[in-house]
Amino acid sequence: MSRLKSRFAELKQQQRAALVTFVTGGDPDYATSLAILKGLPAAGADVIELGMPFTDPMADGPAIQLANIRALGQHMTLAHTLEMVRAFREDDQTTPLVLMGYFNPIHHYGVPAFIKEAKASGVDGLIVVDLPPEHNEDLCDPAQAAGLDFIRLTTPTTDDKRLPTVLNGSSGFVYYVSVAGVTGAGAATMDHVEQAVARLRRHTDLPLCIGFGIRTPEHAADVARRADGVVVGSALVDQIAKATSPEQAIDGVLGLCRQLADGVRQARA
Repeated sequence: MSRLKSRFAELKQQQRAALVTFVTGGDPDYATSLAILKGLPAAGADVIELGMPFTDPMADGPAIQLANIRALGQHMTLAHTLEMVRAFREDDQTTPLVLMGYFNPIHHYGVPAFIKEAKASGVDGLIVVDLPPEHNEDLCDPAQAAGLDFIRLTTPTTDDKRLPTVLNGSSGFVYYVSVAGVTGAGAATMDHVEQAVARLRRHTDLPLCIGFGIRTPEHAADVARRADGVVVGSALVDQIAKATSPEQAIDGVLGLCRQLADGVRQARA
């Protein structure tokens, strides 16, 4: 059983949602980013999304765009991101880790080499935001053949006619983007979240994780009562942006992660 399957099965038994955390690889620098990555599971992250830095992150809002700029300014590459995953796996064999980003760096790296090295490094799945299901043969199919989950994004504008196409070949979990727009933008109402979960459940048995705009433990708890997972990215990345030292960045991210984890864990208590 894959790490993602095991983790969601375990959380289902515990009757709670997953806290899914996002940080950009190499932000604000390699060493600090690795320390944050290694600290996330103990701070309560159930699943980790690690961003692959890219020069043109068009689906991301200002916080994650700036994280990409900081990481690229430190010469972070896709090869370094895979190296970071290997370093993370030296101490942690159980926390699912998903790489998130855009197709361009993967294409540049070479798809077969990337898949082989991602699998060998200990990556569990991929979220590639600019690769629609019409292009499954470019990455989704070979990635899944190698044992990597391919996680799809669905949005409020993905209608019932389009959903089966989007979910075709989807595995691991479904990431529902609760607000049409960029990451870190406004948050959805709980009525909207409930309707979206009900609609997606008609189309898939995969765990449903909801993100975009979740910033506080209270908001995370609200979503955790309704979905299988809560995704938080921009709020964590903001902790790095406002830090004046590596220590402050690490403490800021892990401190907020602990608060969010408490919210998620107590949501259904």
